[in-house]
Amino acid sequence: MKTYATSIEISATAERVWSALIDGLQNDPVPFGILKIEGNLSLHSRIRLWSEIDPKRVFVLRVVVFQAPRKMVWQGGMPLGLFTGTRTFALSATGDTTTFDMQEVFGGLMSGLIMKTIPDLNPSFEKFAKTLKEKAESNE
Repeated sequence: MKTYATSIEISATAERVWSALIDGLQNDPVPFGILKIEGNLSLHSRIRLWSEIDPKRVFVLRVVVFQAPRKMVWQGGMPLGLFTGTRTFALSATGDTTTFDMQEVFGGLMSGLIMKTIPDLNPSFEKFAKTLKEKAESNE
């Protein structure tokens, strides 16, 4: 298994961070490093995502957890679990400060082979977290 993760402290309530996350992904995903998302972010929905990292490829994902304003999980991959990716967005708040954690775990029988073709996602994760912080802390 291979894991990528990021964490950032945001000076905003969990509700405000969640709103910035969902609104940003649905209406203005480009600053997050996502070129386009089709579909609604809601429990059990399917979404199609195009990323800056691989603009020609569409990722078909399912929202398997949607617990506003605390947690959202996307899953995708190949049939029979040959390759899986699970991205988790988690918010934990203390007063007016929220910790945003994002993690993606790749696994499956073919993960060793496929992971050789996937670039380092850490810069993309850092960009995502910084964008969310800026949006949640702004007065927009």
